[in-house]
Amino acid sequence: MSTASIMAAMVPTQHPTRRRRNPLRDYTVVLWLTAAAVVALVHRWVPSATWLMVHLVVLGALSHSILVWSRHFANALLKTRPLPNQDRHQSLRLLLFLLGSAAVFVAVPAALWPLAVAGGTVLAAVVVWHGVSLFRQLRRALPLRFRITIHYYLAAAAWLPVGVTFGVLLARGLSEQWHARLLVAHTLTMILGWVGMTLVGTLITFWPTVLRARMDDRAERAARQVFLPLNLAVLAVVGAAVAGWTTTAVLALAVHLALVLWWGRTLIAPFRARPPQEFAPASIGAAMIWFVLATGLTGVLVLTSDSGSIVRDYPGLAAYWVGGFMLQLLTGALSYLLPSVLGGGPRVVRAAGQWFDRWASLRLTVINGALLLWMLPTPTWVRVGLSAAAMLAFLVFIPLMIGGIRAAVAERRAMAAERAGTAPGAPAVPAATVSGAPAVPAAAPGNPAPRLGVPLIPKTLTATGVLAGLTALALIVAVGVAVGQSLAAPARPAASTAVVPTGRTLEVAVEAADMRFTPSVVEAQAGDRVVLTVHNTDASAVHDLSIAGQTTPRLSPGQSAVLDLGVVGESAEGWCTIVGHHQQGMVFSLHVTGQEGTTAADGADGQGGHGEHSAAGVQAAPGRTVFDPTVALTRSVDATAPPTPQGVDHRFTLRASEMDVEVAPGVWQKRWPYSGGAPENADGQNAEGRNDDGAAQDGPPGSPDPAGAMGPTIRGKVGDTFEVTFVNDSAMEHSIDFHASEVAPNTVMRTIAPGEQLVYRFTARRAGIWMYHCGAAPMTSHISAGMFGAVMIDPPGLEPVDREYVIVQSEVYVQPGTGASQEEAAEVDAARAAAGDPDMVVFNGIADQYRQHPLQAVAGERVRFWVLAAGPNHGSNFHIVGTQFDTVYAEGAYQLKDGRDAFGTASGGSQVLGLAAAQGGFVETVFPEAGRYPMVDHSMMQAERGARGLVEVTD
Repeated sequence: MSTASIMAAMVPTQHPTRRRRNPLRDYTVVLWLTAAAVVALVHRWVPSATWLMVHLVVLGALSHSILVWSRHFANALLKTRPLPNQDRHQSLRLLLFLLGSAAVFVAVPAALWPLAVAGGTVLAAVVVWHGVSLFRQLRRALPLRFRITIHYYLAAAAWLPVGVTFGVLLARGLSEQWHARLLVAHTLTMILGWVGMTLVGTLITFWPTVLRARMDDRAERAARQVFLPLNLAVLAVVGAAVAGWTTTAVLALAVHLALVLWWGRTLIAPFRARPPQEFAPASIGAAMIWFVLATGLTGVLVLTSDSGSIVRDYPGLAAYWVGGFMLQLLTGALSYLLPSVLGGGPRVVRAAGQWFDRWASLRLTVINGALLLWMLPTPTWVRVGLSAAAMLAFLVFIPLMIGGIRAAVAERRAMAAERAGTAPGAPAVPAATVSGAPAVPAAAPGNPAPRLGVPLIPKTLTATGVLAGLTALALIVAVGVAVGQSLAAPARPAASTAVVPTGRTLEVAVEAADMRFTPSVVEAQAGDRVVLTVHNTDASAVHDLSIAGQTTPRLSPGQSAVLDLGVVGESAEGWCTIVGHHQQGMVFSLHVTGQEGTTAADGADGQGGHGEHSAAGVQAAPGRTVFDPTVALTRSVDATAPPTPQGVDHRFTLRASEMDVEVAPGVWQKRWPYSGGAPENADGQNAEGRNDDGAAQDGPPGSPDPAGAMGPTIRGKVGDTFEVTFVNDSAMEHSIDFHASEVAPNTVMRTIAPGEQLVYRFTARRAGIWMYHCGAAPMTSHISAGMFGAVMIDPPGLEPVDREYVIVQSEVYVQPGTGASQEEAAEVDAARAAAGDPDMVVFNGIADQYRQHPLQAVAGERVRFWVLAAGPNHGSNFHIVGTQFDTVYAEGAYQLKDGRDAFGTASGGSQVLGLAAAQGGFVETVFPEAGRYPMVDHSMMQAERGARGLVEVTD
């Protein structure tokens, strides 16, 4: 088949000179690519940023392009008359797909599952409608070549609803095992089914077209032969992934890849005849290579990983699937298609194409070189530089695309002006007979006529551009290494500068894992240069190493950093600066012999450590921070208990984050609280998380807004089920442990790294007020930093009262000399938390808040106080001065109920609800008259440190 006929098939016949403008069709890709770029720039502050970036490209830009261009190619290849309202229906499909995509992009990060279901349903319906339209068009067409292309488009349209269904189920929240299974099934359905089938069907004719070469005569026949086996292979991959048959899924993936390669051999002949000379074919070719590499990497990861590893490591493949394959495929295809379909003749095509081909070699080298280097264990700052360079190389496409479109418009106007000014009898400038098909120009005097197939656009892939790209990558690597070392290696202490260098360099690899450095002791001679390469080999924890005035960046699992200590002259001790890790045993010693020097545990600033270590590694606590009770608090926590929610199924998201909180009047601390998302009940009740009066809630069913003081309060009944999606948005590892649950702790209570999430399901089988908290080591630090909350499970038959309050008592440990303002807030003092001597003991996270903002009641009302002792070290002795408790419920049992005990004795009362750490219960009382009733922890030391408040009773 000739090049000219192939190219004619790639362009529309109904508009031979220009394409009507359609903003919805033409600008949506720009919208989604720009949004992905914005998210990439601010990803640290965007929930589920990696997921969002991937889906803005795949579900947004790429899927929109598939809808547009599969329709475009179907029109060109089938040559059928357009149906009535065909263009209007296509525009409506694109609009609905845009709205459905936007709904999914909002719903998943915000954990709004009903919105995710709605958005996914719209997406699936639109693509099914698209497939039906293509099928109707195929049935009306005459028997022509390349009908197999439309069959591939129909198969792709059938696979997308399957992939969307898996995606919606993932957004719902699943156990780790099912999350891993559906994650693999979802991604491979979308990649192999939706994108892959479209790609194979299109490249039959499109690949030789962009190369301007003759098609391999075997291409169409080979595509027909692999059509059914390819779809069966995708079915086998997806089915085995869902069933958990890992080996079968990987074998089916290998079969799929083999089929693609067998068909792909028909792409070699056009490539050999006309090797890529412009950006479009080179980018598409690179995308196909990355498809093969990413498929292999996916198979290896799935075959060698358990469920937890897949959930944790699988998103890392996005760099290769999205950056290597999909984005290069998309930008390469658009670089050829957009100039072609703009129409206007060879001059217009050349004018637009020159923009798309600018810096082609440089862009391709940076993108693909950065991805290849990313596969290596490069230092953190090198990876940051490579990511930024690749992103910039992709982003350049957006202004180049805009520039190309503007250049085409300007060239068309110039041609119109030339025609208007042509002298009578002079030949007019020839227009293209087929839009986008460069015509063969007449031979210029002295030059032979060009041969058919020789590109009119000059060669843009040059050795100079490749060299510039390699130079840029080398510079990025060098600067990344230098920046990492400069940030981790300030100037050496003056004491070492007087040492005579020995000329020896001691290079040591140090592993950080399981709260230990290995090796933990290194011997060196005075005058040796010491270089430490720190590898974080932990499964989930973040670590660093600070020694002799130098500190590595915080290293996520798998990351490394280099500390060049220079020429050493004295011993030094280092440690991990992550709160609590030092106290757990993450210490590192450098012993220098041959010259007198300090061997004590000097601090990172050269001024010594915080104090002497005990045998357990806990430092002695310095003086306490004392607050001024006369200073007005900036805020307080509403202690009102949430109402018991309707329904039996409760779903919500808890996120671990970091924020500055006023923990006592005039005292601030950096806290790591759980923050709650709006609940979603499976039966639709309270689905928007609203109280009975319609007021919006910020957390799980009716919880008060703790805003960093502690986690939100959760409520339910015996027999209710809870599904909690726990997301770690902080900079260190965290976990969550619900005492109200009965589940294996090694799964849902496991510690997860920053950016990860898990789904925690349990059924409340017993009543009481239960604690939930972070279980990451050391728990004293994590709980003291606000990582705790209460789960209230009502006893059966719990009688209504006039008012209910929740009091969660805990301890606060402030680093000495910090917290006088929000700017001076510091993290929890891990050593003092381990020692158990708190600065403050607080109700609901803030000392003295209910003295400044008393709880309210009316004389004669029955008031219930739910109390939880969150600790982490001390219990609570809850007492209200001036009244007595006639009902006492502690740890799942009534001690008194309306003054009666278990033996039927009447007129009983209680003065204190005594709780050990992590215990809870509730008491009830009726205030006899108006007045101000102090409530305290009757362990008076704790009351004087802030565990006190008032109940203001009115008539």
